[in-house]
Amino acid sequence: MKLTYFILDVFTRDRLSGNPLAVVLRADELSTTRMQAIAGEFNLSETVFVCAPKGERHTAALRIFTPVSELPFAGHPTVGAAVLLGLQHKQSAVRLELGVGNVTAVMERIDKRTGEAKFALPRKPERVGELADLAGIAERLGISVDDIGCDGMMPAQYSAGNPFYLVPLRDASLLTDMTLERRGWADTFSGPRNAVYVFAKTPKERGNDYAARMFHVSHGTGEDAATGSAAAALIGLLAEHGGYGDGSHTLKIRQGREMGRPSEIGMQFNIEGGQLKHAGIGGAAVVLAEGVLDFDD
Repeated sequence: MKLTYFILDVFTRDRLSGNPLAVVLRADELSTTRMQAIAGEFNLSETVFVCAPKGERHTAALRIFTPVSELPFAGHPTVGAAVLLGLQHKQSAVRLELGVGNVTAVMERIDKRTGEAKFALPRKPERVGELADLAGIAERLGISVDDIGCDGMMPAQYSAGNPFYLVPLRDASLLTDMTLERRGWADTFSGPRNAVYVFAKTPKERGNDYAARMFHVSHGTGEDAATGSAAAALIGLLAEHGGYGDGSHTLKIRQGREMGRPSEIGMQFNIEGGQLKHAGIGGAAVVLAEGVLDFDD
């Protein structure tokens, strides 16, 4: 069995920036165990396996794996797969089946290797946990307690399919100065998924509204260059406590600069009567490489 795969850089138009992603095509015959092993072999933050959809009008079903586990949803795999499939099938609407539900991504071709995709979240973000140990947060991130908080927003756990501990900071310069203390990480950020999304406003920067870093110390290098599902969760906090009133809001968040892999994630949400009614994310992706997985004897 030979399977074609592609490597894309996601949430960027520039190769060797953004968040790298492996996409394996026609993966229906692979077992879950084999998919997990392949994701471990690529050792990227996520690998997507494209399978035949159940719905006749859908483009594909996606299974998303980190090097150690399967995810029901992740942003940069959804964007990257939508761009790749949209380019291959010349589709502007890419209908995908994910673990959290169906997604229709609107894909715009930029050139033969590059596109932009955006989609409404299949599950609106919601608050799923609290995070009151400010001293513990400060110690884990190498900052002071006074650095935590921004415009009335305080740490909490939100999820739009994957849960993240969201930690607002008073100034974006703190993102560069943080020094992680891994000891005690699971005590401060408890639970089976202790991913932490640290963010701050960027009023002095052109082209974006927020800056962020995402740490998941139990996975690989411990930091992600661009995390769409975390941005999706962040919409929940912004809608509830960010000071955004009724109407449509379009924001951009940068991530990955501190890793040397700058990325940009678009967020869109609509508030009606003080309630979040719609949320979506999007961004660009560019094809970097193509190869073949060879399982023939």
